[in-house]
Amino acid sequence: MTTYAEPEAEERSQESAGRANGNGARTVGLAVAAATLLATVVASIAVGAADIAPSTIIDALTAYDSSNDSHVTIMELRIPRTVVGLIVGPAIGLCGALIQAFTRNPLADPGILGVNAGAMFAVAVAVGLFGVTAPLGYVWFALIGAGAVTGAVYVLGSLGGGRATPVKLLLAGVAISAVLGGLTTALTLKYREAFDEMRYWQVGAIGGRDLVLVAQFTPFIVVGLLIGLASARGLNSLALGDEVAAALGVRLGLLRAAVVVAITLLAGTATAIAGPIAFVGLMVPHVARWFVGPDQRWIFAYTVVVSPALLLLSDVIGRIILPSGELRVGLVTAVIGAPVLIVLARRKSVSGL
Repeated sequence: MTTYAEPEAEERSQESAGRANGNGARTVGLAVAAATLLATVVASIAVGAADIAPSTIIDALTAYDSSNDSHVTIMELRIPRTVVGLIVGPAIGLCGALIQAFTRNPLADPGILGVNAGAMFAVAVAVGLFGVTAPLGYVWFALIGAGAVTGAVYVLGSLGGGRATPVKLLLAGVAISAVLGGLTTALTLKYREAFDEMRYWQVGAIGGRDLVLVAQFTPFIVVGLLIGLASARGLNSLALGDEVAAALGVRLGLLRAAVVVAITLLAGTATAIAGPIAFVGLMVPHVARWFVGPDQRWIFAYTVVVSPALLLLSDVIGRIILPSGELRVGLVTAVIGAPVLIVLARRKSVSGL
């Protein structure tokens, strides 16, 4: 009996600690992830419906000529699309990592907990009932919707005595997401202009956004990223339990408030820019935890680097499969994410938090 139990216990221990056994291996892995991100940035600029020579791409970056169609394609379409991926990707990924650590639930992400549904419903209200069509106008609605749903899920998960447990939070998120999803669909069917405005946005896309608009959104995501990254050490202590975390000097109320603010800023702003993009916030922290173990500092660092690489790679794949650009990145991430999650689910033990 011992002969079979020991290898299984050893395997679970190795999976819990992560595949990288030391900070040296984790640093090398992070450098590889950064190099992969750089490669996806180059691919995002170089690959598209029109074949553009590398020398022309360099000319567009160094000596832009507005009368040259290839230069316009690079600077007006591909560069903004790449920048959006670099800004939205870390926001979605870190938001998922924060929610998983905060709820101690490895299956949580902004979609499952209803945060995206809250942002979508608020945007549908803004477009359908108030006639707001500019993204800069409905970002505030998206932030309010994301924040309201985050608070509502936590309150509902805390009802019935005791603290909010991962299962209660998950059930509350699924219920709210279902209700708001139905209401959003009803609004888009009733108001045609809302439907036209949101038809592609609600699938998830990073194309068609100009840099001026992105620059106006970026401060929200930067603040959310800074708050989220600063919460990593406290979330490490929180994983040991509230009592132990408090004994270690963590101010639980302040930590929870900071994480909720970060989730709201990241999910609300990313959804307002690109729509609800699924699986990135769930899949990337899972893979990072499998590699580096349960230390949130490393998980967050990997997530911030790998998420935009996955988003840009998915967008490039979508452009290769359908050069017209109609295969939105949200559809590609779902196709890539589903088999990855199946592989993760088939492992003997899920990465612990």
